Amino acid sequence: MKTLVTGGAGFVGGALVRRLLERGEEVRALVRKSSDLRNLEGLSVEVINGDLRDRDSLRQAMKGCRRLYHVAACYKFWLPDPKEIYEVNVEGTKNLLEAAKRESVEQIVYTSTVGVLGTPGDGGLGSEETPVTLQEMVGHYKRSKYLAEQVALKSAEEGLPVVIVNPSTPVGPGDVKPTPTGQMIVDFLNGRMFAYIQTGLNLIDVADVAEGHILAAEKGKIGKRYILGHRNLTLQEIFELLGRISGIKPPGLKIPRWSVLPFAYLSERVSNWMTKTPPRIPLEGVKMAKQYMFFDASKAVRELGLPQSPIEQALKRAVQWFFENGYVKPHRMVKIRLRSP
Repeated sequence: MKTLVTGGAGFVGGALVRRLLERGEEVRALVRKSSDLRNLEGLSVEVINGDLRDRDSLRQAMKGCRRLYHVAACYKFWLPDPKEIYEVNVEGTKNLLEAAKRESVEQIVYTSTVGVLGTPGDGGLGSEETPVTLQEMVGHYKRSKYLAEQVALKSAEEGLPVVIVNPSTPVGPGDVKPTPTGQMIVDFLNGRMFAYIQTGLNLIDVADVAEGHILAAEKGKIGKRYILGHRNLTLQEIFELLGRISGIKPPGLKIPRWSVLPFAYLSERVSNWMTKTPPRIPLEGVKMAKQYMFFDASKAVRELGLPQSPIEQALKRAVQWFFENGYVKPHRMVKIRLRSP
């Protein structure tokens, strides 16, 4: 059975492609012409260029495939024109699912995010069933992913075999862009983290996220969502773990979120009107930090058998990968002494 993975050169997509190949499956990866292909180097995978906004390229990519993992997305907190985020994430998902329907694809896993799920106001854990509305989505990325998930759910209601996974915050090797969390780790290693704000994330090994996709295809219920997550950690706890792994002293100063907001607004204004490059302090990221992004992944563990590998080891592999792939400035390398967390 041939499998198509969209976004196969990305962080999660690359991990998924590698895991599928380990299982002996025939894999085709849909990538953009501009994609960094390091995650696919040396792999026996068919690489095809395409774009979620180009229906003809999607039809070509889908031919002969019986399973689809739709991992690709425009994962950015800022763009000069946010319209692109909706074109890729929402309209692109519609285009892809239409192509899958024409090809009579037998299994479809759509990669959403925990960012579109609700979180209790009492500080409890969010789940697949926690109520949330579009109006509660902060920023264009989260709004676009919320709308795209609605497209996937509607397609399932109409008979397409779609299962939805909601990864939390993957960490590990292969974060080529890097993701916002990967950038945070890189900034920590390069000595750019002088303080932290009071917030938290749910972390999971990227390899477990890849396995969770496969388990969702095999065991997931059509039209249902599954949180692919593991350990809830405050930002302070994450930095402490990174400090033990790298030998770098973690930031000890906690600052209120409101004190960062003016700088985030200024950074975004400079990006919008002057540099036309992503802001150094993403406003959407600061706004999202208002809530602890803590989630309960027990449904995926119980129904799918989602693995829960130690986060310490995933963070160590991430640090090692960033170190070995040139993300750490040379003068900082002498300060890093990898050790067991």
